[in-house]
Amino acid sequence: MQFDDFYEIVGVFGRYQKVKYLMICLAYMLPPIMVYTWVFTAATPSFRCRTLVEEMSDVEIPKNILSRYIPSESQCRQYKSQISISECQRCYQNTNRSIFNEGIKTPLKSCNSFVFDRTYYQSTLVEEWSMVCNQVSLKSFVQTIFFFGYMIGSLVFGVLSDRYGRRPIMGISFCIISVASFICAIAPQENLGFQWSYALFILGRFLLACASRGVALTGFVIGVEIVGPKQRLFTGIVVQYFFAIGQLLLLVFAFVIRTWRLLHMALAILSLPFLFFYFLLSESPRWLISKGCYDEAEKILRQIAKTNNNNFDSIAYQRLVTEEKKKEAAVAVKGHGLKHLLKSKVMCIISINMSIQWFVQNLVYYGVSQSTGAWLVNPYISFGAGAVIEIFAYFIAHCVLKRWSRKKAYSSFVIGFATFAFLVVPIQMLMIKGSSSQHALMFIAHITMKFFATGSYAIIYIYANELFPTNARNTGIGICSMIARTGAIVGTLSNDHLSRVWLHFPVVVFGFTSILAVALIAICPETFNKPLPQTIEDVEEMGLSFLCTNSKPLPCPHVEDNDDMDENKLLNKQSKNNVV
Repeated sequence: MQFDDFYEIVGVFGRYQKVKYLMICLAYMLPPIMVYTWVFTAATPSFRCRTLVEEMSDVEIPKNILSRYIPSESQCRQYKSQISISECQRCYQNTNRSIFNEGIKTPLKSCNSFVFDRTYYQSTLVEEWSMVCNQVSLKSFVQTIFFFGYMIGSLVFGVLSDRYGRRPIMGISFCIISVASFICAIAPQENLGFQWSYALFILGRFLLACASRGVALTGFVIGVEIVGPKQRLFTGIVVQYFFAIGQLLLLVFAFVIRTWRLLHMALAILSLPFLFFYFLLSESPRWLISKGCYDEAEKILRQIAKTNNNNFDSIAYQRLVTEEKKKEAAVAVKGHGLKHLLKSKVMCIISINMSIQWFVQNLVYYGVSQSTGAWLVNPYISFGAGAVIEIFAYFIAHCVLKRWSRKKAYSSFVIGFATFAFLVVPIQMLMIKGSSSQHALMFIAHITMKFFATGSYAIIYIYANELFPTNARNTGIGICSMIARTGAIVGTLSNDHLSRVWLHFPVVVFGFTSILAVALIAICPETFNKPLPQTIEDVEEMGLSFLCTNSKPLPCPHVEDNDDMDENKLLNKQSKNNVV
């Protein structure tokens, strides 16, 4: 008897699962808040050079005189051709300010101080630490360390949750998030100096990233493991809705609180109630079974049956335990975990392929998402539009995955993104620069790319969870997520540096990588309407799509013994009668 067969008896999606799953969904709102806080606390408002006269006094300079300090397009092309004209004009000053010497071209002076627009933000870290122009690498470095923390957290917490359980790792992650949030809010102080403030803030962001992955990984896996095969799609997609809802919750806080320190403090306080989730959530019975903890699993399964108003079948459970012990003995000989995950030829190819897919999707998703504030003049409307589009994308992905195979749905979203990424080039090159029609088409293109990026990101998450076996699922997902954070880092650096050459250069790069991802996904096996694999051997039986490289032959259809057929029919009938 398989675990999913027995799980039908106690109830696969009754009151127990619905309550626990709702808690996981609420917990899933916390990681996006911690990730996207940076969009507001380190936002870059419109700015210009502070002139020497302004540095010496508080006198406001008239616009006609101020324009003389702005380099001309010809000066920018001559002296700063490696960056865009707009970047040149706000990062450098014209040293020749005399109206009588306008024809004389003189070298440009780099700005040391800046004037920031306060229409949308009262204070940001970019303003406080002047992380613009030649100092933009300071901003990029913070996010690089953040996504490096994502990388470390994905691997470490993934392995730990496979070894010690989903529940304790999630509880530890919540504690780290709360502590790190207060570090980010309190540690940067003027009396500490820039270097110490900057270092402590980076430490806080690093810990936030590690713990956010702990919550996201374990939460998603628990949500998939506590339900039956038919509910996996529902739980895998609906939890993503709450990821977008978390962004909308952040938007409310950011709109009301427009100083970076108070916003960090408010979000740190918001994380405190999640500390109690450890006492409210139960361990995944599927994980307990895979680890041979049959007594603990029985207690939870009995609780599930009682909560769902079903009867616990002790005889059927003993049959399940007997089958699992046979598997455990086989696995004890062959082994499992990271080492043996890579020893299996099929599993190794799938792991490498999934790592590449996650790299591309993180590159695309975070590259697009971190630039939402630049879609429109008002950054709050832009961010809100991006979050709403995410919810819509999750809904469409949910509908599509009910009817289409995982690979077909994923490929469609990725190709859709690449198409609109390449359309940015003719929109920018062939249309009148700065025209209302160009702005409108660019906004539509950005929204559409966000839609496709979100959908493909959600689908690959579900697809990967269905490819890795239970006894190595968090390890496999952790490896993919660790490599994926390299993509997020590259996306961040692309937005900060490639955009200085051409504003839309990063999007074109994202389009080319998406084409590569579509070509590679064809190798992986399909998981649509198939049981969740428990062991590496189950994955090997699935094989690969383009060739038979599995270590054992693919199972051929066969006729079961009559006794087994009658017994299975009886169990299925009993399961249907007991399910709420």
